[in-house]
Amino acid sequence: MSDSTQRTKVALVTGITGQDGSYLTELLLSKGYEVWGIIRRSSSFNTDRIDHLYQDPHEPNVRLHLRYGDLSDASSLLKIFAEAQPTEVYNLAAQSHVKVSFDIPEYTADVTGVGVVRILEAIRQLNLNTRFYQASSSELYGKVTETPQSETTPFWPRSPYACAKALGFYMTRNYRESYGMFAVNGILFNHESPRRGETFVTRKISRAAARISLGMQETLYLGNLDARRDWGFAGDYVEAMWRMLQVDDPDDFVIATGETHTVREFCELCFQEVGLPIEWKGSEANEVGLGPDGQVMIRIDPKYFRPAEVDLLLGDPSKARRLLNWSPTVMLDELAKMMVHSDLDLSKHEAIERGIATA
Repeated sequence: MSDSTQRTKVALVTGITGQDGSYLTELLLSKGYEVWGIIRRSSSFNTDRIDHLYQDPHEPNVRLHLRYGDLSDASSLLKIFAEAQPTEVYNLAAQSHVKVSFDIPEYTADVTGVGVVRILEAIRQLNLNTRFYQASSSELYGKVTETPQSETTPFWPRSPYACAKALGFYMTRNYRESYGMFAVNGILFNHESPRRGETFVTRKISRAAARISLGMQETLYLGNLDARRDWGFAGDYVEAMWRMLQVDDPDDFVIATGETHTVREFCELCFQEVGLPIEWKGSEANEVGLGPDGQVMIRIDPKYFRPAEVDLLLGDPSKARRLLNWSPTVMLDELAKMMVHSDLDLSKHEAIERGIATA
């Protein structure tokens, strides 16, 4: 393929209403792109993360366009791609909750896995001169065979979500090799922010720390406190996505901080930030996290354990540093502070709206 940077910069983002989609859209608009986003039809508005970027479609020079579509519907993708004629495509859409993927494996496989094929086929059938980014995941490594994990580490997926991501990864690579498409995989390790969904463990923790400190919640229920993850900031990671599509030759990259921490450590950072240092007592399912006055702030609930656990993820981002000139700017302690203070502000605002007296 010829260099797409020679054309007008038009990016199409699936999953634009998600955490990564909102940060990426901000970045692309700041760089002068025209951005098209695919959103799913819902009975309630789900565009909160991008509402601040909204532009009246009737105004001149609008650079953000939203269209209804779904990765499970090839016809909608073909229609949107034909209209947008994107020079870059970022596939960030997925059923992305690992635990939920065990409950809805077929849907997860269809959207998260086969959905990638539908996008690649849309690009191929329309003969678009498009650079394609696929959001792959560190969950691909699963039961890890080496630490840290790099681009050459074998995959061992341990959830329906990870299996679906494996399909998307290999199809992206296959279309690159079979059709000469500029198609890349970003193997992103866990990345968080104040915009993270409330069902994901880091946001669940930061939100609970804020609410417990304000007297709006008593207890946080978690699963495996000893699971270790490589956590970074989503705002940093979308920069890496963009850089992957600016290089001369398509390739796959691990994006990570190179540090690993436990869920337990993240709890300690968040609760310390609100003046509630944790003391741990008990073991296994009976372990609890106690506050300064002996109050139980954290309990274990077995329903949050996965059928097949991923115990340790630690990424090696050296290739990205070398070839993309990318490195993380926000590490875990700063990330925890950022998320907790955002959730404090949100919780205080909620309390005011509901007339709740806070601590």
